[in-house]
Parts: sequence; C-alpha cells; structure tokens
Amino acid sequence: MKKKKRLKKVFLSYVVIAIIGIVLLYPIIWMFFASFKTNDEIFGSTRLLADSYSLDSFIQGWRGSGNITYKSYFLNTFKLVLPVTGFTLLSSILVAYGFARFEFRGKKVLFAVLIATLMLPNSVIIVPRYAMFAKLGWVDTYLPFFVPALLACYPFFIYMLIQFLRGIPRELDESAYMDGCGTFQTLIKILLPLMKPALFSAALFQFMWTYNDYFNQLVFINSGKKFTISLALRLSLDAESVVNWGKIMAISFIAVAPLVVLFFAAQKYFVEGIATSGLKG
Repeated sequence: MKKKKRLKKVFLSYVVIAIIGIVLLYPIIWMFFASFKTNDEIFGSTRLLADSYSLDSFIQGWRGSGNITYKSYFLNTFKLVLPVTGFTLLSSILVAYGFARFEFRGKKVLFAVLIATLMLPNSVIIVPRYAMFAKLGWVDTYLPFFVPALLACYPFFIYMLIQFLRGIPRELDESAYMDGCGTFQTLIKILLPLMKPALFSAALFQFMWTYNDYFNQLVFINSGKKFTISLALRLSLDAESVVNWGKIMAISFIAVAPLVVLFFAAQKYFVEGIATSGLKG
C-alpha cells in the first residue's frame, strides 16, 4: 500500500514537472512554428501550427542583410563569447583562490570593495568605460570585453568561487603541501577538480550573459562585419520597410538553439554548482 502511494506521488510529481516544463518551453515552441507562418497567420490567428511548412524563412533569414550572412554573425559571436568566458574563469579562479586561501594586508578592505562593486549597475559605469576605451582606441574591437574579463572585473563569479572554496576543507591543501606541492600545484591538482560544478555554473552564466548581451555590444561595436547575433537580429528589423516576422522568428530560433542545447547538456553541473558549496563533512 505504501509502495503504491509512493509511486502515485512520484507519478504526480513528474506530471507537474512536465506541465511546468511545457509552459516554460512554449515560447520557444511557438517561435519555431511561427517561423513557418506568414505575417497574417502570426497576427491574425492564435493557432500554434502553421497552414503550410517550408524552409524558405530559414534560408532567406540566414542570408542576412547586405553581403554579410548569419554565418559571419555566428562566428563573430563565438569569437567574442568563448574568449570572454575563458578569460573570466581564469581570472576569477586566481582571485578567488587568493581571497579564500591566503591572508594578506588589506584583505578585508579589498573584499569589501569587491562586494561593493556588485552593487554598481552597468548604466552607471558605461559612460566612463566608453570614454576610457575610446582614449585607448579599443572602440569597435572586442578588447572592451576581453580585457575586463582577463582582469577579473566580474565580481559575481569571484564571490561565487570564493564561497565554493571556503567549503573545501583546508586539510586537503595541507596534505598537498606535505606531499611537496606548491600553492599553484595545489590549485591545479587538488582544488580545480573539486571546483568543477562551480566552474561549470560560472562558465554557463557568463556564456549566456555575453551571448545575450545587446546593450554593451551596441555601445562598443560599430562595424557591421563585427556584429554579433544580438546586433544582427536588431539590424534585420531595421533593414526592411515591411518586416517578415517568419524570417525573424526562424533566425531567432536558430540563435536561441545553442543556449538551450548547452543548458540541457550542462544542467547536471549547473545544478550542483548552485546547490552546493563544496565538500560536506
């Protein structure tokens, strides 16, 4: 009897989860089917399915505007996003390791400054950042994204990794030192393997935020040949007097697909990184 009740609860739980999942994924499903519709179908009907199915919207949308196709926009996006993600992880690991494992003069003050920078909205610092990068000649390049990532200018990830490192027993470090490891070897051989969940979470967050970023890319990138996906989608709206929404939906679906695939592929590590704070016991 108890087994039946337990199975019933499990079944109901899965049904509820499935319903919530369908509701959350419905906008993406609607976007996919809208790519096969005409403007009249999109705005004149609430039906999910299209009257006819053709890949014309995907083919025409992929051609982009002017002489630049969406292949170039996707390549530009990954040229920007992948280095930013890698540089962010590299710099955040080193800074977090210093704060979590070492004592040095001014540590508390510097940590307080780090936490305080979390409170600064992007709209406050965008003007001085633009003025500084313009003087350096970095506008219309990807350097305004690469250099801050390399110099650990993303305090959220540093703080997240510090908290994770604080949950890893210091006895592991001491054991590594007794075996002849230095501080850098301890980080590489002992701590980094244990930090996989947190690192995956940080990488996933940074990848998605940079990939979806529109405002900063609009401010610092001016040349059409350097545009990323988010800028190219906006350009597609401006390039046509009458917007073909089926084409826009097709390209938007293609743009969203890598993030959806990445999230489901890395969700195990993502959940572990958010839910845990290091080793227990």
